[in-house]
Amino acid sequence: MSTLQGLRNLNILPRSIVAIEGAEIGFAQIEGGPRLAILGPAGSSLFDDFEGEYSEQAGRTLLLGLTSPRNAAALRALLPWLKPRALGLRTSAGLGDRLGLATPGHVRAVRAAGGNIAPIFAQQSIREMARTARPPRQVMDDATWGIFQEGWREGVGADADHLKTTSDIDVCLPAGFTFFTVDPGEHVDHAADSATLPDLQASLEKLPWRDLNDRPKLLMKRYRNRSFEVEGARIHFDEETILRAAVKYGRAVAHVAAMCRHLIQAIAGRDCELEVSVDETETPTTHAEHIYIAQELKRLGVQWVSLAPRYIGRFEKGVDYIGDLAAFEADFAVHAGIARQFGPYKLSLHSGSDKFSIYPIAMRQTRGLIHLKTAGTSYLEALHTIASLDPELFREIYTFARERYETDRASYHVSARLERAPLPHDMADADLPALLQQFDAREILHVTFGSVLTARTEDGRWRFYDRLIGHLRANPEAYAANLEAHFLRHLRPFVEGRSRSA
Repeated sequence: MSTLQGLRNLNILPRSIVAIEGAEIGFAQIEGGPRLAILGPAGSSLFDDFEGEYSEQAGRTLLLGLTSPRNAAALRALLPWLKPRALGLRTSAGLGDRLGLATPGHVRAVRAAGGNIAPIFAQQSIREMARTARPPRQVMDDATWGIFQEGWREGVGADADHLKTTSDIDVCLPAGFTFFTVDPGEHVDHAADSATLPDLQASLEKLPWRDLNDRPKLLMKRYRNRSFEVEGARIHFDEETILRAAVKYGRAVAHVAAMCRHLIQAIAGRDCELEVSVDETETPTTHAEHIYIAQELKRLGVQWVSLAPRYIGRFEKGVDYIGDLAAFEADFAVHAGIARQFGPYKLSLHSGSDKFSIYPIAMRQTRGLIHLKTAGTSYLEALHTIASLDPELFREIYTFARERYETDRASYHVSARLERAPLPHDMADADLPALLQQFDAREILHVTFGSVLTARTEDGRWRFYDRLIGHLRANPEAYAANLEAHFLRHLRPFVEGRSRSA
């Protein structure tokens, strides 16, 4: 047992303990909440960047500090494994956390899964940050404390997700994010899929050619009547194919290039990587469109580590893949071949939570060049935990979620229907956790998270948040255990797939 562990009334988490510069650092669970504990020689400069209350313990100095932004930043500066870094082409998984309490469970799942999965524990989209009132620094700090208390030292990334503007980049950069997901979805022309040839030709002329550093005649010369052989698949570009690809994605390509230039200038040499996301669009990305995006981004000097096309089938929030698995595998295999041939870069599975039926396919076809992105499923595991701890609170949340669903679903691709979801008072307390497995109820609870977490009573008090967080803080092992079991289901197919392909 370490000296720090031997101090009374601290309850130091064993995995957190670090010996450095003649001192011991650990994560303490004491009455009043978690604390950073540092025990070191009196007068040590190690204490300089931290804040807290000092006391003398057996001739040494003990600092007990809150899990504050200053202490989190000082800890990242002191312990290099807490500082996010670029993960490169390793098989990776993003484990988003909308409450700031899920990282311990995430770490345990990654550790239990084994293998070589590179984790991203700090991951949140700009949209989610706004809906949960959690700024980028808080997202980063919450992940830092979870990583520290679980003793994860194998490296981490940090994903500023679904960034749409350069100001989004500027907000996230100071927090230390290293993985920037650019979402140009608002610049995708969905009408290109069904437009007539004359309309496509007219739209082509209106593309931002200066931003694309290109001209229509040069574009047609590069692609028209050209075929690309991709691992046995032949993708041909006739005039209509290139017109649809360019009109649909031309503005998106220009926007990604502008975002990339801004990022490179803003980071000033810092370690980072870029993901391109076109998944939140109405229609699938064809193989020809994928080649167009990759070729044009490369021509414009953009370097990216992963790309999220819009795949065939339906990737709805919090539920398994909806569609023909054989058709998905055949289509996905060509996307994987394109990523190898025109990169290499990873394919990214957005809205990847709970897509258990396609994980083996994704790993098999990408041969490990894959990034899994999850978010809302951790919030659902929090509700799963609450359903057992406080059934009445869960009923209140579910009732409110049903009331908010038709409004909140507007920004999501979901198909749940209220009339198919069980009514909250038709179920016994013991049956409530199972409600999280019912398709419609699960999606209803998933997409209403922002409304639930920010709802207030008439007198301004939090309607659900304080009770929800209070239960999870008081029962951290229950939440962590649920998360670990749930995420093992997500991660094991990627570990097992790597073992089979080795």
